[in-house]
Amino acid sequence: MIRAKQERSGPIVVDLTGPDGNAFALMGLASRLAKQLGFDSEIIINDMKSGDYEHLLEVFDKYFGDFVILER
Repeated sequence: MIRAKQERSGPIVVDLTGPDGNAFALMGLASRLAKQLGFDSEIIINDMKSGDYEHLLEVFDKYFGDFVILER
């Protein structure tokens, strides 16, 4: 079935167990969101890269937790 695009309401939901939950996908999303929100994406991405995957998630949540829900 093909349908017309639906208007999104509410926060973005990312399934961390799927392909959108890998580190590179999250950094890409962070970069796009940072630009839309007027944040310095370079600082955020460098901070995300400065630790392990859990650190990456913490940094992502710190900056974008009001806009994105991360699900495990």
